[in-house]
Amino acid sequence: MGSLPPLHRVRLPWKTFSSAMPARTRQHSRDKQMRILIAQEAARLIAIDGIRDFGAAKRKAAERLGAPDTHNLPRNVEVEAELVAYQTLFMGQDQPRELQRLRRAALDAMQFFSQFEPRLTGSLVTGTAGRHSDVNIHLFAPTPEEVVLKLIEAGIPFEDLQRRFRLNRDLSETLPAMRFLADDVTVEIVVFPLNGLRQSPLSSVDGRPMERVSISRLEAMLEQGAQTGGSG
Repeated sequence: MGSLPPLHRVRLPWKTFSSAMPARTRQHSRDKQMRILIAQEAARLIAIDGIRDFGAAKRKAAERLGAPDTHNLPRNVEVEAELVAYQTLFMGQDQPRELQRLRRAALDAMQFFSQFEPRLTGSLVTGTAGRHSDVNIHLFAPTPEEVVLKLIEAGIPFEDLQRRFRLNRDLSETLPAMRFLADDVTVEIVVFPLNGLRQSPLSSVDGRPMERVSISRLEAMLEQGAQTGGSG
């Protein structure tokens, strides 16, 4: 039976691992800090500059921070969390009052389109809407032409658009949309087929089904906001 080699001949790479781990830890810390900074700057761009697309806000934020080629962008839900924090910290009661104003404009538009089972979506539902935000409403009609006729009969000039939605992980659909001004508020409506009321498309923020708010629910939100001084 052979003898075991002397202990000093067994070389274990402890020094290699111990020197490499702090470097990886430092890189992870820098990446995490950059994600936070990009999310904060993107939130500021949305709140102040009126950039509506989260992806565009993140790319512009990364460029401003000197990291245009980074692949370590924050998720949309992280940007939304920073947006809430920014509005709370820097916008005081101005943002809640603006939210109430936009919700009242949304209620007027929804009542106008009441025959099409309107549902409010987007930042007016989540509570992050500000002075640059649009009113986003989903309508449900047998044909888009019925909605177009309603606008024409009321003498409301509008712009024809298309919007693409993800219905699930594998299925997307492009739908007709119209945009118009109600006083100084931009209202965008998307026309779904009648059965579209049963399946809400996925949110671009968190990937979950969009929350849709009916007229009665919006009225309750407005009442709550009035009771809390505009912060409901």
